[in-house]
Amino acid sequence: MTTVKSVDRFKALKCNNGSYWFVVIVLAVLAAFGFGAAHTMDVNGHHISGMNNQVVWGIPHVFAIFLIVAASGVLNVASIASVFDNADYKPLARYSALLAITLLIGGLLVLVLDLGRPERLIIALTHFNPKSIFTWNILLYSGFILLCILYLWTMMDPRMQIHNRKVGVAALAWRVVLTAGTGSIFGFLVARQAYDAAILAPLFIVLSLALGTAVFILTITGLALWTDALINKEMEQRLGRLLGVFSAATLYLALIFHIANLYVAEHQEVERFILFEGGQYTALFWLGQVLVAGVIPMLLLFVFRWPSPRTSILLASLSVVFGALAHLYVLIIGGQAFPQSLFPGKQVSSSFYDGVVARYAPSLPEILLGLGGVAVSMVLLLLILRVLPFLPQSLSAPE
Repeated sequence: MTTVKSVDRFKALKCNNGSYWFVVIVLAVLAAFGFGAAHTMDVNGHHISGMNNQVVWGIPHVFAIFLIVAASGVLNVASIASVFDNADYKPLARYSALLAITLLIGGLLVLVLDLGRPERLIIALTHFNPKSIFTWNILLYSGFILLCILYLWTMMDPRMQIHNRKVGVAALAWRVVLTAGTGSIFGFLVARQAYDAAILAPLFIVLSLALGTAVFILTITGLALWTDALINKEMEQRLGRLLGVFSAATLYLALIFHIANLYVAEHQEVERFILFEGGQYTALFWLGQVLVAGVIPMLLLFVFRWPSPRTSILLASLSVVFGALAHLYVLIIGGQAFPQSLFPGKQVSSSFYDGVVARYAPSLPEILLGLGGVAVSMVLLLLILRVLPFLPQSLSAPE
């Protein structure tokens, strides 16, 4: 008689208390506020937001890129399980792929609703410009969702399991290209001195790994409120070590990015702005990107382990999440706030904000739209987990 280990059986999320539905309702209300904010900006125009002619990508874009980058990173657990054949991660592979799908849907929803005319997306879907990185990203994002669905099929259907590793390799390659493509949106914008660097592609890749690992740890820990399945200490420590390594790599590449810009004469002014004279952007860079996203997680994970290993990992994960938001805010909005140099080396005079740092303050509709995208991702995740078997009977690694 063949015995099947409980770790190989999967179940839907079942909870008998009202806390689950309370969380779902709160998230649904927040998502509704997000849709209402998008509708308000659509009807009244984007002049009610903090955006202007200089800062055309505001806080909704920060949240959208945040969710897209996180979606790529959370699939790392499934990749370790199938591509690298690590059995300890296999119980969480289904959840990893599902979380990647829901995060990407939330990020794309924010991106589309922030356009002002979301119905015109059909033009982008039917008229392709192969020279535009935005066109390629539409294909990469939609292809990523389809590939994750296929990935889940190979995990959930015993007849398809022989293809699991092949699809896993394809998903790994696809998400690397997807994240590099997202970073390349900024890296290839030569008109903005704060961008214009090919290193942004690998920087976004390691940022996705750090952010994805942090989001995975926080969400799987949150699910422990409604299930008796817990990650064992060994799995926690592995994820913690990965988080520390990815955080250090992100900080290192960010350091290389700024050192390289300081070396190039045309980028020295914008570097002085970001590093020393940028006000809120300088504060967010040093306190958010460097301290919160880089130094604090490494101290918590490799040095202090205070007040307990589990708490240190959770605090480090929260630090990485908030630090990643600061990182993207400085990059996306700070990069636009710095005045463009239309003719480098020449003096240009006009009445249109020459040499003036653009002002930007996120408005309530923008913040609600961004948070609404996060809420949509989490509502989808919780509802799907409620009806389909994505969680193992035990989240502990098999013995």
